[in-house]
Amino acid sequence: MAALLGLAAAPATAAGAVQLTFSPDQAAALLNGGAAQFSAPPRLIGGRTLLPLRETATLLGQTLTVQSDQLGLGRLMVDAARGVATLGGVLQPEGSVAVLDGTVYVSTRLLADALNAGLSMDDAGRTLTLTALREGGNPLAPQARFSTDKTTYAPGERVVFTEYPFDPDGADLTARRWTGRQDVYFQPGTYTVTLQVTNSRGLQSAPFSRTLRVEGTPVDSPLTYALKYADPGDRFPDPLVNTYPALTDVRLPSIGRPLIFSDSPEAPTQSGVLYQDSLSGPLRLLAYHINALSKPARLYVLARNLEDRAVDVHTERQGETAPTRLEVLLGQITLLDYFAGTGGPTLTLQPGQTAAVYASPTLGPGSGVNVMADLTASGRVELSVVMLEDSLPPTQQAVQQLPYLTPDAKHVRGTFENAVRSLRVNLTRLPARLVLGDGQLDPALLGVDRLTGRPQRLGGNYGVLYDLEVTGAAGTAVAFSPRGGLYRGAMQVEDGPISQTIKLPHTGSALKPDEPVMLWRPQSDRLNIDFVPASGSNLPVSLLFYRARPEEGFGGTIKTYQP
Repeated sequence: MAALLGLAAAPATAAGAVQLTFSPDQAAALLNGGAAQFSAPPRLIGGRTLLPLRETATLLGQTLTVQSDQLGLGRLMVDAARGVATLGGVLQPEGSVAVLDGTVYVSTRLLADALNAGLSMDDAGRTLTLTALREGGNPLAPQARFSTDKTTYAPGERVVFTEYPFDPDGADLTARRWTGRQDVYFQPGTYTVTLQVTNSRGLQSAPFSRTLRVEGTPVDSPLTYALKYADPGDRFPDPLVNTYPALTDVRLPSIGRPLIFSDSPEAPTQSGVLYQDSLSGPLRLLAYHINALSKPARLYVLARNLEDRAVDVHTERQGETAPTRLEVLLGQITLLDYFAGTGGPTLTLQPGQTAAVYASPTLGPGSGVNVMADLTASGRVELSVVMLEDSLPPTQQAVQQLPYLTPDAKHVRGTFENAVRSLRVNLTRLPARLVLGDGQLDPALLGVDRLTGRPQRLGGNYGVLYDLEVTGAAGTAVAFSPRGGLYRGAMQVEDGPISQTIKLPHTGSALKPDEPVMLWRPQSDRLNIDFVPASGSNLPVSLLFYRARPEEGFGGTIKTYQP
């Protein structure tokens, strides 16, 4: 099937005809009275003025078909390999086609005949004008349309796009393809923006373009623009991130919620008990494991009642990612799930009874699971994190016959007290940063592996909930900077009556310290943030606080309309 080359920039109001004025050996031209440019200028060869075929088709807004060495335009067919042309099937005279430096040129008169276009010349015989009728197009194809709030912008000024494509029969538009579109341009120059749409029948529109000019005094730098407009989860540049002064936080007494942390052996090669401890009251559990068995398996968290009375085990909220082979997904999806949790089931265990408070989906070999849950036990229970091949039942009898698996010496497991860290900061000097998970400004939790009795250090504080309250937050912008490498996670913010979970970043992964991710622009003076370091991501990280108002020397105009 023949390929179609894109059309030229469509004028804001489509003309009935497209007029191209040009001179041999001159790159500059006029298109409907406006400036245009050839990259391969017209040539005068053997008394004929020849035009570059592809460029001319694009400038005139005509469809050029390409199939191997055969190029078709209107009634014209050009064999580029042989350097010959036919018009309506009739062979044209020698010299009508030339290939110069890989560019196919065609006689201007021949092009005019192929398109039923008018051709005129000035009195001096040096300037020619080709007037071609606007292409009719496919009557069933959708139409791409958009506008911008102006045509000339200052560097750093927001561009407001209004889209209004349509389908002639009212069919749904299922895809939009933009090229050259940016919400802001920081470098002076001329930019062409093009939209092409597809309808539910699979038909594509012709490309529709507008040209924007960027010039004059900058309105915003990339940083000040982001502080005005970046959406939560968007990345933006700031090379000075690590130079900002560190905030001094006030640490409140920790809330007594221990953390049961199971991540070693991270990839068990046989069925067994990964970690086990007994406790009561509120607790948090975080398990992160990959099935390295040669067969399907499941991860279980089993609770056994150690009391001589009935005990309730209530799941307050839980987040889970399973199964997946993409480790980078494990922590982020689990946190998004966890922050969305609104309460779970309650299991009532009779004395000595065992039941699963968590059971993963079946994990294929090499597939992983990450689960984080806040639990409350009304009495003492034994919690066991167990990996079982799929054929084994998760019963107490089966667990008693399983080995306790040896830690892998690379990862951590254990019980850690005080898994809620309450911090209070007051913003007085901006910009500033709050460092989390570095083990120095923010010390690591210390605990013990109950199966071996060995002390443990929870580097990165994975599973710890940071309860952060910020005062003086109104008029600021809060961002997130990864300092240890790849990071994908989530945060929960409360800003007055607004409660929102933020995906960090919006797409992909945060990688660079000097490319922070926008988190929030507080409306209230007091902002609350819940943060849990994401499993599978790298620590430390920094929370950054800026003034959201423009810096001195930049304009204060903010465009709020975004259709």
